[in-house]
Amino acid sequence: MTEITVAALQLALTDDIDANIAAVSDLVRDAAARGAKIILPPELFEGPYFCQVEDEALFARARPTSEHPAVLAMQKLAAELSVYIPTSFFEQDGPHHYNSLAMIDDAGAVMGVYRKSHIPDGPGYEEKFYFRPGNTGFKVWKTRYGTIGVGVCWDQWYPECARAMMLMGAELLFYPTAIGSEPYDPELDTSRMWQRAMVGHSVSNVVPVIAANRIGNENGQVFYGHSFIADEWGDYQANFGREETGAIVATLDLDRVRKHRAGMGFFRDRRPDLYGRLAEDV
Repeated sequence: MTEITVAALQLALTDDIDANIAAVSDLVRDAAARGAKIILPPELFEGPYFCQVEDEALFARARPTSEHPAVLAMQKLAAELSVYIPTSFFEQDGPHHYNSLAMIDDAGAVMGVYRKSHIPDGPGYEEKFYFRPGNTGFKVWKTRYGTIGVGVCWDQWYPECARAMMLMGAELLFYPTAIGSEPYDPELDTSRMWQRAMVGHSVSNVVPVIAANRIGNENGQVFYGHSFIADEWGDYQANFGREETGAIVATLDLDRVRKHRAGMGFFRDRRPDLYGRLAEDV
């Protein structure tokens, strides 16, 4: 199949996990009704972005993949609607904790789990306190509509992550996100940088990019939305601003994408024999 319709969800989230799952489910249904077959909710949509502070009591929010209520709810919904849902969640694996993503197929099965590779650590984004660096490596998933790569939030800033997924066969790149204001500098607005980084992946890999972010004020930290779907040239096919709630939907032609990618020659002209420095520690 050459065409695929995809969606990204944007909404505010609260401390009520059942209400969050219900709100995301409503948007998934809306996106599916508009033809979307792969539907991306934001990062850690089960609750508020708890990594603003270091609090050991918050580890109790984590669950194994097979028991996590967000994963279970999206499995049921995916099977009902025959859609794929990359589902971000707080994973417990024995004594270890990860910022993870369950790739749920259109029959409701978990195809596998990706654990976020790049873990940020800074004011308002204290993720290293909660999450081990992922041990799965980057992953791609073969769907009936094409092969997709999924990075999680901080992964989206790294060109190496995008390129690795492309070399593994990705035809679309998805990034669930939770990003907003910077508590240490209220004048700093990273929303333009955030978009440009991912649009850069789109252009340099000739691949569509789909990004989903949350919105709303959570304990003074304001999440800035700007979810988008960009085509292989980095042009927006659908996007939100800072405050909209809903699902953006766009149809992408993967045959056209493949033609353009081959024509640009970026992969033909790669020189991995010169890139050894990229794998060295600074």
